[in-house]
Amino acid sequence: MEETIAGAETAQIPQQRGESLLETAVRYAEERHWDVFPGTWLEAVDGVQHCSCGDATCPAPGAHPTRPDWATQATGSATVARRMWQKQPTASILLPTGRTFDALSVPESAGFLALARMERMELTLGPVTLTPDRRMQFFVLPGASVKVPELVRKLGWSVASLDLVPLGEGGYVAAPPTRFASRGAVQWACRPTPANRWLPDAEELISPLAYACGRDR
Repeated sequence: MEETIAGAETAQIPQQRGESLLETAVRYAEERHWDVFPGTWLEAVDGVQHCSCGDATCPAPGAHPTRPDWATQATGSATVARRMWQKQPTASILLPTGRTFDALSVPESAGFLALARMERMELTLGPVTLTPDRRMQFFVLPGASVKVPELVRKLGWSVASLDLVPLGEGGYVAAPPTRFASRGAVQWACRPTPANRWLPDAEELISPLAYACGRDR
């Protein structure tokens, strides 16, 4: 069954209701050739979901790395991914950026505005996630984190004035259906399909994204 985000014509979001985190992680590695690694998970204490890290004030409960050297855990092997999630079936699914893709992170409101503009411009999008903390991540070709500051300046914006954050080497995104405690699950605003296997360059999306972030200030 698939659900859509209200108000977003392009947002066909598979909820993967019958699919486990293990099966989903394996599919990302197998079908998309994305590196994956298991993050923290949620534990119920007196009926309340808490992050396995033990921090009561965790900003991303159940959706962040478990250790500082998390990058060494990331794998593109479906077999290794299956083995890792078998050890902890409820672990979140995290995808390192700077490898097969970078991501451009913007506020949710700016992201939906940008999606509408991109549709009118007939731009080809890669996958886009929507997180419970109201951020959207647009997947683009690796190298975006280096290009974005200069691209934004060329458009006449100050990088510091826009809430547009490139995620490259050393960063990661949480993948659907990872949950942020009681806040909800990460969803696809633009789901992975055979049509968007080839990702856009950051330069193709930066104009509508910068415009939307400028309007969103």
